[in-house]
Amino acid sequence: MTRGYRVLQRVPLRSSNTFGIDACAPRLVEVDEADALPGLLAAGLLGDASAPAMVLGGGSNLLFARDPECTLLRLCGARIDIIDDRDPAHVVVRAEAGVDWHALVMWSLAQGLGGLENLALIPGTVGAAPIQNIGAYGVEVGERIVAVEAFDRDRGVRVRLDHVACAFAYRDSRFKRTPDREIVTAVEFALSRHSAPRLGYAGLGEELAAMGIVMPSPADVGEAVIRLRRRKLPDPARIGNAGSFFKNPLVPTAQAQALVAEHPDLPLYPAGDPGRRKLSAAWLIEACGWKGHRDGDAGVAAGHALVLVNHGSASGRQLLDLAVRIRDSVHARFGVALEPEPRIVGASWPA
Repeated sequence: MTRGYRVLQRVPLRSSNTFGIDACAPRLVEVDEADALPGLLAAGLLGDASAPAMVLGGGSNLLFARDPECTLLRLCGARIDIIDDRDPAHVVVRAEAGVDWHALVMWSLAQGLGGLENLALIPGTVGAAPIQNIGAYGVEVGERIVAVEAFDRDRGVRVRLDHVACAFAYRDSRFKRTPDREIVTAVEFALSRHSAPRLGYAGLGEELAAMGIVMPSPADVGEAVIRLRRRKLPDPARIGNAGSFFKNPLVPTAQAQALVAEHPDLPLYPAGDPGRRKLSAAWLIEACGWKGHRDGDAGVAAGHALVLVNHGSASGRQLLDLAVRIRDSVHARFGVALEPEPRIVGASWPA
């Protein structure tokens, strides 16, 4: 035991990724205190430019196509604090990277704070949330982030990046574009004491109505989201999966309109850009006949075409091959390119 961190050798990873892939890390460094990171860098335990250590969060956004060759790093800090409550309407909450994401959402609701309720039950950790700019039911986490605290490996210093510096975009951020530079150590969120619920996403209002809720609180919205997710998405504890495997594609508005003219049932969503629209990847995949498909233990969920599943002993390579076949079939039929959400370790997403 070394103060602030532990170094483990030859670590099995099946229980550390929600796909349940059998993989093994040559070394795993578990960090309790972010203050230990400069020393780890100096000791060579964060790797180097040719093989930087990879941060492992909850493993809910990873596909191990083969065993990782680099050191893995796990941030274990799990403090949640209100760091600014001077404003009667809003507070700033700081959560360390190792906090379970859903636990943070439920903690915030228990404090009477709104803003994260639409993101309930998303698997993973706080440290991973800004990297992917996780989103669900009409809300992206980047909307709530004031700043991200991180360790800059290039400069060997801790930094605090404000919302603008994080460069959030749809399922994207500066941290995702340069994954080997900054290690997220904590995230600061602006939450509201009197927030107006975000109810515009399809199905959410109907679920609240079914619950008999007329004027929903943030906690009511959180409960509705939990019910919806449990019905629609397979539980990783029962069948391996990483949630939505593909991003909803963004296409030029003219292309979207042409597709809808040919396929009137194809859902369209705003893309935050008048020149583009967001398509439903699930609809495109289901239209190509993939929903419920199975090749051995690699398959597509029967209840949601966007979710790839491991029925037991599928390898990461088998799941990746299936994903590429799905992508190719969607492109052949609709002329739309799908991109994966999870980080693929040990292989590249083919062009």
